[in-house]
Amino acid sequence: MIWKTLYRAVAGGHLRWLDLHFARRLTRLADAEDAGLVLAAALTSQRVGQGDVCLDLRALAGRPLFALEPPCGLHAPTFDAWCAALKQTGVVGEPGDLAPLILDPQGRCYLGRYWHLEQDLAEHLLQRCAQPAEAVNLERLRSGLERLFPRGGRAPGLEPDWQKMAAALAVLQRFSVISGGPGTGKTRTVTAILALLLEQGGKRPLRLALAAPTGKAAARLVESIRKARSELDLPAAVANALPDNAFTLHRLLRFRPERAEPHFTAANPLPLDALVVDEASMVDLPLMARLVAALPVSARLILLGDKDQLASVEAGMVLGDICGRGRGLGYSEGLQSRLEHLTGETLPCGEDRGSPVGEHIAVLQRSYRFAASSGIGALANAVNAGDGRGALEILEPGRFPDLRRLDPDPQRLPLLIRERVVPVLREYLQCAEPTAALRALNRSRLLCAVRAGPHGVHRVNRLVEEALAAEGLIPSGTVDHYPGRPVIVTENDYDLELFNGDVGLLLRDPESSGQLRAFFEGETEPRRLLPARLPRHETLYATTVHKSQGSEFDQVFLLLPEVDSPVLTRELLYTAVTRARAGVTLIARRESIEQAARARVTRSSGLFDKLWGFETPA
Repeated sequence: MIWKTLYRAVAGGHLRWLDLHFARRLTRLADAEDAGLVLAAALTSQRVGQGDVCLDLRALAGRPLFALEPPCGLHAPTFDAWCAALKQTGVVGEPGDLAPLILDPQGRCYLGRYWHLEQDLAEHLLQRCAQPAEAVNLERLRSGLERLFPRGGRAPGLEPDWQKMAAALAVLQRFSVISGGPGTGKTRTVTAILALLLEQGGKRPLRLALAAPTGKAAARLVESIRKARSELDLPAAVANALPDNAFTLHRLLRFRPERAEPHFTAANPLPLDALVVDEASMVDLPLMARLVAALPVSARLILLGDKDQLASVEAGMVLGDICGRGRGLGYSEGLQSRLEHLTGETLPCGEDRGSPVGEHIAVLQRSYRFAASSGIGALANAVNAGDGRGALEILEPGRFPDLRRLDPDPQRLPLLIRERVVPVLREYLQCAEPTAALRALNRSRLLCAVRAGPHGVHRVNRLVEEALAAEGLIPSGTVDHYPGRPVIVTENDYDLELFNGDVGLLLRDPESSGQLRAFFEGETEPRRLLPARLPRHETLYATTVHKSQGSEFDQVFLLLPEVDSPVLTRELLYTAVTRARAGVTLIARRESIEQAARARVTRSSGLFDKLWGFETPA
């Protein structure tokens, strides 16, 4: 009976074949057809595929499963009965065991590998939090902070300089997190931190590295560091010692084809004294666990990111868990006094949460990108606060010139694309020079919340191609490669130095007798590749909000699906809106916007509890 229901669940899209095969394998290992084990195995595998680290049995116990037609009538066992049955199977272990499934005292069921990854990451981070950085010359640090973050005409007693506070925190500690929205100065702050570390001196030059989850994010980090270096008051020797390139995390760790483990591991650590990881919200649990394990305990780890953005595509919401899942932050009295002495700033009295992790987090709160008159900034704040009605008021016609809302009728979508999107894309298609075309392409982006369906990436890309072909801007037909086609790389290719998220453009190359080439931004001039050599890639007239993380555009068109879609969350809406610098056109129903502002991304994991001390006995 249960297998028949699971096959129906696969056919209905509620489970994957992978989940079903995993459940079958565990029943063979257990040599038992226990319904509780079958469900736990299939659903735990399914949840990992959906971004959870584990299955919360307590939340699911006794509830109906799989909304099938006709109804299947299948319910999860009661919590106590489910846990008791799993413990009798022989393939479900306790925390610390080597078993296919791990059941912890809180009723969280993990794939064994994910429990160990989560536990290792928590232990490594807590170890870093417990060990202060090596001796810091406090007077030199205080002088450097005053030079790099001058008070200027700012009167005492006003809002503290959180950039200055974050810099002091990062120099004093082996582990720090700097969170903040777009334009709050995260990369400027970390540039100052690296300079302050270099100014501390030492017996040998510091080994510094910059990294990010994607090639695009890594390139933007380098660009921002270079800009900040030119603006800060730095001695020439310090400025020249700052890192001038960045790695993707996979390249930093030297992942190798056909091998599960990278070159750098806990047994063969990275040769670094300090590592900066940008766009940390995009890093999933397995990758973050491997990264932290491979970093020497003596090295500093500085995570940059926006804790309010979307979590990683893969399992986990690591940055959100580290930052306390929205809980208020505060420092102990001793640390607050030390920071105030070093910076000359006055910190507001925060609530000391009693967790060592909270002592390592700084949240930048002032946006230098969005002025008080910015509709984008106002909309982002309303969404982040869960204020759907306030967001709709901000989107009222004429309220803010940088915002526009249109209804997303699927029948009118082709017309809307012709009227609103094609004129914007025309700019890059009429550029004769590759560098100018790439820059024009990256000034705007059409973002979708989903890949499939009437408002998904696949259909929208097709509609844009049809509209551009009708205008004579691209060739008509079904040719894979054509002049003007924008592409986004979807897998890393270390030989070609192309990485997931890199954006390119197919154009006629005058240096190759007009042959078609794929152009990508380079250090001084565009890189040229034969289209046939491209790694796996997709057309990029439209892309998902997830894929847009780590990027900024002048104009963003955001297309949301109908109301009641599970992807509609405030994190998705906030992330999409804050990709824009100058204007947002939101193609969405009022109800979709309200739903997105109300709903939060919730992912099951135990990392927050492990880091913040909220685990309780069963």
